[in-house]
Amino acid sequence: MLLCNNYKYMFELKPDFEEVLNRYEAWWKCDIVDRPLVSITFPRAKDECREVPRKEHATIRDRWMDAEYIAASAEADLQNTVHFADSLPIAWPNLGPEIFSAFYGCDMEYGEHTAWSKPILSDWSDESINEVCLDTNSFYFQKLMEMTDALIEKGKDRFIVGYTDLHGGGDAIAAFRDPLKLLMDTIENPDAIKTLCDKITVDFLKVYDIFYEKLSAAGMPSTTWLPATCKGKYHVPANDFSCMISDEMFEDLFIPGIIRECRHMDKCIYHLDGPQALRYLDRLLEIPEIHAIQWVPGAGQDYWADWVDVYKRIQSKNKAMQILSIPAKDLSLLFKSLEPEGVWISSVSGISNRQEAEAALRMIEQWTKKL
Repeated sequence: MLLCNNYKYMFELKPDFEEVLNRYEAWWKCDIVDRPLVSITFPRAKDECREVPRKEHATIRDRWMDAEYIAASAEADLQNTVHFADSLPIAWPNLGPEIFSAFYGCDMEYGEHTAWSKPILSDWSDESINEVCLDTNSFYFQKLMEMTDALIEKGKDRFIVGYTDLHGGGDAIAAFRDPLKLLMDTIENPDAIKTLCDKITVDFLKVYDIFYEKLSAAGMPSTTWLPATCKGKYHVPANDFSCMISDEMFEDLFIPGIIRECRHMDKCIYHLDGPQALRYLDRLLEIPEIHAIQWVPGAGQDYWADWVDVYKRIQSKNKAMQILSIPAKDLSLLFKSLEPEGVWISSVSGISNRQEAEAALRMIEQWTKKL
């Protein structure tokens, strides 16, 4: 169901959005409209900037839960940034990467910059499993709805609002159970894990559709924390828990759920996080419903040129990819290393103004012309 196919998007902070959307659509198919996809941002001139809200909160948790403050802060941050080329002015409600598990009763702990959940699945008895139930009336679900509404109100005709970071499947079960306990469970209780994963996947798709329909009705294209977009349903499947298990366990326990998630969507980019997950790349590239790969090498290992062989493997299977960041001085090296089809440079570092951004964009346009 492509609710947004005939919608005419108008955003003050991205007046050329329709043109950019066409580039994203081409990128998903490893095609090019006029040049490869590239996102470049730099600070707006001081006289065009908006003051960032300041507010004292009694606790860190209170700050996370303050929907109006978060929406106002997001609006100011986006106003103060120039979203050049294919960069999108996106805000999304964030209550931490394990928030999906909180819809089942996991309580959340909040730090300065991240959050984590408390396990609720003490064992694999039928009674314990039956208590793991989705509750869309829960505090955290309703708080996300409130935050989404606040962002929509601020963003109307100005910027794009996306859905929150949702982790279903193995990552949700690891949050229910505790990752170390789940490691043992993959040996001792694999059938119970598969049964729960099936249940969680049904719930996940229901939750996704609730937010998709809400945002579509507000005139928002589909997007989230990973700032791509498409015509229709966009999703970022992931399974960070997979780094801790064997290839065989990943295939048996979690690949079916990942495929089911992806088949529900129009476009998917898989979040492949860390060197221990890289062994799954070839298997993921075999899945037709995965259209692109986000490769995240990990802290201290994130220099793009060290992973050219990985990018070439992705290109060889006619899949699109996100390259997280490239220094402007490395663009010529990139052009010699990869073909432009299916490449999204999602950040060009070392750019601080429009003149530098335009120079980088001219170089990228020449990369296309070599064809």
